[in-house]
Amino acid sequence: MAQTQFTPRVFSGMQPSGNLHLGNYLGALTRFVDWQDRVSDPIFCMVDLHAITVWQDPADLRRSTRELCAGFIAAGIDPEKSILINQSQVPEHAQLAWIFNCVARMGWMGRMTQWKDKAGKNAEAASLGLFAYPALMAADILVYHATHVPVGEDQKQHLELARDIAAKFNHDYKVDFFPLTEPVIEGAATRVMNLQDGTKKMSKSDPSDKTRINLTDSADEIAKKIRKAKTDPDPLPEAMKGLETRPEARNLVNIYAGLADIAPQAVLDVHAGALFGQFKMALADLAVEKLAPISSEMSRLMADPAEIDRILGRGAERAREITVPILERTYEIVGMLRS
Repeated sequence: MAQTQFTPRVFSGMQPSGNLHLGNYLGALTRFVDWQDRVSDPIFCMVDLHAITVWQDPADLRRSTRELCAGFIAAGIDPEKSILINQSQVPEHAQLAWIFNCVARMGWMGRMTQWKDKAGKNAEAASLGLFAYPALMAADILVYHATHVPVGEDQKQHLELARDIAAKFNHDYKVDFFPLTEPVIEGAATRVMNLQDGTKKMSKSDPSDKTRINLTDSADEIAKKIRKAKTDPDPLPEAMKGLETRPEARNLVNIYAGLADIAPQAVLDVHAGALFGQFKMALADLAVEKLAPISSEMSRLMADPAEIDRILGRGAERAREITVPILERTYEIVGMLRS
């Protein structure tokens, strides 16, 4: 049967694990800002329940959650246009996750690439939450009946699982209740790579700080890291095909394209023939122009944690206007007695 036409709604989330970096900004935050002008009330979430699938110091988790909220706002997300929440303040996420734990199959979970990567050979010692968290991710999305999720390429498999869970729930209970959510992967720099190794993704967990540009870095730190980024001795080519075997060079061109909001080829149209000493100067200027104001605004916001908490509290109230009715209807479909 053809699926119901659901009202377009956007949801996406990020883990509050500290060290927001350029990859988060270009791969997620700029996309979030675009979406808030395209749909009404998109939901952007600090997924603090996901964060505790591995041990978190409680004080650090609270600080990282506030810092992530500050990063969202500093990057341009308006708490009046968007719904900003931390996941644990909207209990329907966890409640729907239990229903989905009972819909999802063990085989589906065991095939998740991130489970294999993170648990590795020590799977017996990993938390049950780490194994089951794709069901919570599905609940995060479907408790809002979200139709679109801006997401990184590495999360696409989890979105496919959310679709499988929605389809199985609808089939098992003979309803057309949950949408088959579409992943949205867009933009030149959705995968920003390590500044010292262009074959690895930029990561907050890398022990070396020079591999990434943090959103809390000063203008001087941003410029210094770009100047010291790994490159090669050849000039920039005229076409992107010339960068296929040059991962570090390709990464810097993609970063420039992402910051300037232009196609990578447009970067080469201007800078073809330039050596990296010259190109890095132009990239450093652009990065400082775009990122230094975000760093300053994050510092200002973090100086007033009560205001961040107020924003997240109001976001939770708005979110629950959506989630409570959807969870109640889910319980009714499943057969839970409501007195």
